[in-house]
Amino acid sequence: MILDFTLLYFFIPVFFIISITPGLCMTLSLTMGMAIGIRNTMKMMIGELAGVLLISLTAVVGGGTIIANYPNTFEVFKYLGGGYLFYVGIQMWRSLGKMSLNTDGSHSFSLNGFQLASQGFITAIANPKGWAFFLAMVPSFMNYDKPLIPQMSAMVLIILIIEFISLMIYATGGKALNKLLTKSGNVQLINRIAGTLMMFVGIWLALS
Repeated sequence: MILDFTLLYFFIPVFFIISITPGLCMTLSLTMGMAIGIRNTMKMMIGELAGVLLISLTAVVGGGTIIANYPNTFEVFKYLGGGYLFYVGIQMWRSLGKMSLNTDGSHSFSLNGFQLASQGFITAIANPKGWAFFLAMVPSFMNYDKPLIPQMSAMVLIILIIEFISLMIYATGGKALNKLLTKSGNVQLINRIAGTLMMFVGIWLALS
């Protein structure tokens, strides 16, 4: 057999625990689910999953060397991404910008799918948790006596599926909170909670 299913069986619960644990991307999904709904949050998820895919492939071909040789590039991603999310959070807290809600719970402007996907992508690739996992843990779930490409393909597929499920759980929770607060007429509170969380994610990303 070209795959070692014993290692994959262990990998699934380990990665699920890591993925479902509150982190940058999960907090972002919760925030967007509350602010813009699940359908629009899925646009962010496309970018986030693309980032996870890039991290996994880069780590396999020498991500540690790349980070070691270009540390400043990684820092720039962190600060720019964190600063932008913090700015978006301020706008949401003030009930301004594309992601803020009107008093009736609607949006004033159409949402740019590319911008949402970009937020997810930058947050994913600038997330140290993702890099640390792939660089430190993935090799322990590989059987180097068997072909590596099928193992990595199966592992990446598992990672993307579990990550998507986790993101959807958080986005659904945010959407449920949105409905609860909208029914009680607290739309401004939704904007302020979402804005505060977004600012928190921005600071977290920049300082991580």
